[in-house]
Amino acid sequence: MQTRPTIAILLKMFTDAVLDHFRNPRNAGELPGADAAIEVTNPVCGDILKLSVRLEDERIAEARFLCRGCTTAIACASFLTEQLLHRNLAEIRAITSESISEALGGLPAATFHGAQLAAAAVRAIQQELSTQ
Repeated sequence: MQTRPTIAILLKMFTDAVLDHFRNPRNAGELPGADAAIEVTNPVCGDILKLSVRLEDERIAEARFLCRGCTTAIACASFLTEQLLHRNLAEIRAITSESISEALGGLPAATFHGAQLAAAAVRAIQQELSTQ
């Protein structure tokens, strides 16, 4: 009968938004014909996030991700792809680990690394696109 306490703990750790993005990830998969693709990792927990984007008229028209990681890392990656759409390089600078956490209902310290991984992907994709 340990299931109930475990579920209660998980519900406290994960907001409805996090669980929704984890259970129903948006834009997961490969992106053929991507204009830029990056991979970032969290060496402490081992999470890996691959992010690919395609541009149209200097705006992100499509974004896809592959993530091997915890619930929050996957949820943050899914959320990130939605936030990138239709934005240009200057506009995506506003996407930070704090803004991701806040938009997902506030991530506790134990799971904040998922937002940090997604924010690192934003910085890496910006750098990749700006060097092209």
